[in-house]
Amino acid sequence: MALTFTDENVKDIIASGKPVVIDFWATWCGPCVAMAPTIDRLAEEYADSVAIGKYNMDEQNDLAVECRVMALPTLLFFKNGQKTSLRLAGSQSYDTIKAKIEELLAL
Repeated sequence: MALTFTDENVKDIIASGKPVVIDFWATWCGPCVAMAPTIDRLAEEYADSVAIGKYNMDEQNDLAVECRVMALPTLLFFKNGQKTSLRLAGSQSYDTIKAKIEELLAL
């Protein structure tokens, strides 16, 4: 199951140094809801090596503003406490997201 990122916990999770994937989403966003099972599946598959979770834009916004998230869904990738240049916007397939996670791990 994917983690739930909030403005209260996300900075600490990123700062842990573990690779992090954040899915910026909203309940009213059809593509976001459609991608949810994929995010959950990847969170389970990479539970030991990557913190993968969801950041609900209806309830949170500090990180979204800081990272300039303008479209949903958007996935951002962090490693060693820093945002990387990796980014996916729009609905994505399992294979596409998995490839980006592998790219993140290789950084």
